[in-house]
Amino acid sequence: MSVNAWGGTLSDELLTWLPRSGADVVCLQEVTRTPGLTGWTRFDDGERTLPQRADLLADVRGALPDHQAIFVAGDSGPVHDPAGTRHRQDFGLATLVAEPLPVCGVESAFVHGEFTDHDEWTIADRPRVALAVRTVDRPSGRSVWVVQVHGLRDPAGKGDTPARCRQAERLAELVQRIRGPHDLVVLCGDFNLLPDSETFGVLAGIGLTDLVGTADTRTSRYLRPVRHASYLLVSDTAAVKAFEILAQPEISDHRALMLEI
Repeated sequence: MSVNAWGGTLSDELLTWLPRSGADVVCLQEVTRTPGLTGWTRFDDGERTLPQRADLLADVRGALPDHQAIFVAGDSGPVHDPAGTRHRQDFGLATLVAEPLPVCGVESAFVHGEFTDHDEWTIADRPRVALAVRTVDRPSGRSVWVVQVHGLRDPAGKGDTPARCRQAERLAELVQRIRGPHDLVVLCGDFNLLPDSETFGVLAGIGLTDLVGTADTRTSRYLRPVRHASYLLVSDTAAVKAFEILAQPEISDHRALMLEI
């Protein structure tokens, strides 16, 4: 399962649904971690003011106590608690793997920029990191790499840019570097791209097939007209048993992507 968790804005719905989803591997984007703080914070970047959980990583770990959690921060910056006190918050990706599955490899790489500790959050050009976790399908013994990414956000829109083209190349380089000849690769996340992006040509060139296409991946909480954001690609479509883009329940302003292999 993959979803942009929206910083935990709908945390009650998200945390209630996650244990019921039955997902063995959970990929979450926009995950927060504020050492020593729980509850709610306020995020400001000059364009938006959003409520965020202080430590969504801890919240999710509490909801999925039988999953192994791996978190990587893309950047960090200031948030404020309800009393107005300023705190440093890490912002990144979390992959959680069900306890029966072995975690036999972890890799990460920045696909745009590098880790930045912001004095104030920027609107655009924030660093982007990809997280790859390897496990094994025990019945078949086949190795599976689950790679997730939260693609570069650009206030100008989701069209192709030179930075997004470089991001695609770096993402492809990561996949090619880690996978073995018989590994199944699943690549998912909030790409912040349109379906006709050059990125999908780059990824097709290394053998990845997109399962989302032009489908709507947004919920009613997202009010803008462009409904494309999240994608899921696989290296072997024959391994896919089922794929679904969930309109319900609404756990974010993004729809969850559910893959059975």
